[in-house]
Amino acid sequence: MKVHVANHPLIAHKLTVLRDKKTDSPTFRHLVEELVTLLAYEATRDMKTAKVLIETPVCPTSGLRMVKPAPVVVPILRAGLGMLEGMTRLIPTAEVGFLGMVRDEKTLKASTYANRLPDDLTGRQCFVLDPMLATGGTLVSAIHYLLDKGATDVTAICLLAAPEGLATLENAFKIL
Repeated sequence: MKVHVANHPLIAHKLTVLRDKKTDSPTFRHLVEELVTLLAYEATRDMKTAKVLIETPVCPTSGLRMVKPAPVVVPILRAGLGMLEGMTRLIPTAEVGFLGMVRDEKTLKASTYANRLPDDLTGRQCFVLDPMLATGGTLVSAIHYLLDKGATDVTAICLLAAPEGLATLENAFKIL
């Protein structure tokens, strides 16, 4: 696994407005959607595609199409729901699954309370949506849950990340 920080002035601006305590709820929701679309653009850079032949109005040519099965977008309930629209705007053919997780505040261990995912994720690209990577425990548990269902290609999209959360991911998955 690797970490990519989207270092772009537009993202930095939108994130600053998003984090401002004076930002109203409608603006906040709109910014989350925009930010996720921008981040999803980067997160899908390695999207699996296959070469196809098509017929244009002028002549035959080749192009690329996403391979099947379709990717699965997995918001972690409930906070990840706000990120869903921005992701599906970019990949409208993606399947959407849901993963409900709760963290025990004493042990800091996350457990799953809801799962609306395909039974088998073998060969599927999975995009996990979690707006805030704080301690990393919930995201690590979510990724392990997807790996246990057969996923081998999991990308997490977060709006903010604390150094502690990144360290937890690094320890869990040996991030490059």
